[in-house]
Amino acid sequence: MAGPFSAPIHLLVKIKKPTTFVKPWVLAENLLNLPLSTTSPSGVRRQDAYLLPYYPDCLPYFDHHPCEYLSLFLPVKPFFESREFLLPFRFLRGQKLGELMETKELIAAPFQPMHRDGSLDLKSVEGLAAGLRENGVTGAFICGTTGEGLSLTISERRQVAEQWRNVIPNDFKLMVQVGHNTVSDARALAAHAQEIGADAIGCLPPTFYRPRGVTDLIDFCERVAGAAPNLPFYYYHIPSMTGVNLSMTELLTRGAERIPTLAGVKFTYEDLMDFIRCLKVAGGRFRMLFGRDECLLAALSLGASGFIGSTFNWMAPVFREILDQFDSGDLDRARRAQSKASEAVSIFVQYGGIPAGKAIMKWVGFDCGPVRSPQIELSESEKAQLRADLEAIDFFEFASRYHQFYH
Repeated sequence: MAGPFSAPIHLLVKIKKPTTFVKPWVLAENLLNLPLSTTSPSGVRRQDAYLLPYYPDCLPYFDHHPCEYLSLFLPVKPFFESREFLLPFRFLRGQKLGELMETKELIAAPFQPMHRDGSLDLKSVEGLAAGLRENGVTGAFICGTTGEGLSLTISERRQVAEQWRNVIPNDFKLMVQVGHNTVSDARALAAHAQEIGADAIGCLPPTFYRPRGVTDLIDFCERVAGAAPNLPFYYYHIPSMTGVNLSMTELLTRGAERIPTLAGVKFTYEDLMDFIRCLKVAGGRFRMLFGRDECLLAALSLGASGFIGSTFNWMAPVFREILDQFDSGDLDRARRAQSKASEAVSIFVQYGGIPAGKAIMKWVGFDCGPVRSPQIELSESEKAQLRADLEAIDFFEFASRYHQFYH
């Protein structure tokens, strides 16, 4: 076998339908029968593989619609001889491509179950994960805003991450939010996430001494991401909570040069112009995980394929309906489903967000306990009014349902 070469590889790959999304590294590993990692003898890392739309002027060998093809790009030629010339043609004929497809994802930002005294209720995580999965959620983004991550100690955040990793199956994705005002603590949490086998990390910026510009933010992210060199790194953009409102297009464009594991952004903001520009950076190599549930259909129409939301905890089925109707081409039904979801989100926000969300969780069948100080629980009269407002829009007809045995 020959050794590594400097020439890149381009593989033409046919997919079953244009709305299907493919993980570049999974595709590469299957096509080449070669693991990709930072320690691979091939010298090819997962984060270096990406997919671009393929629009040839002429491809005489096959009948096809151009949008059904993607070009897989690897920057380094691995250890093999001529297989790269044979595999594209074999796979174009449709061998097992269905196993490599990635559907649009709903990733919940789960509430952290608490005991009445405010301590962690780790035992309930397994039931919560099972209920999320049954309601159509495909992964969890833990220790973020909804999970009250910044109200937990470093030790508690490690315990939460370990518990989630222990109780979920391998096909349920685990993303751990590791941001902290102290960079050394953020690095420690990132290293821990890699150690326990998380699928990716997300990172909030420092929120007291804030980065003054994109350069400062990249400096911070580079140090955190470097502590977990084998995990995809997503910056967590939520200006309403952090006060850090910088261009994500610039972050991705410049950050790619310094952060090898930079995979994309958890984008919880309403600036759709910045969002769509991010989708185009580097030919679309970055994954944009949209986090404004009330605008999900708008982001979907712009090309989003992954979504992280707190309201997926208690009304995942209506968001799954939006995705399904959009994929089937029925935009009227997708809009109606989004309208229902947006009405519920509006009520949720009116009653304080997370405290209201935990009250709703109890009503749909899973008690996550109280919130942690400085947040406060809703009063009984507030809960009664919240429930009345939700019933007025028939919320419980489209809400998630948790079985009692989960808790």
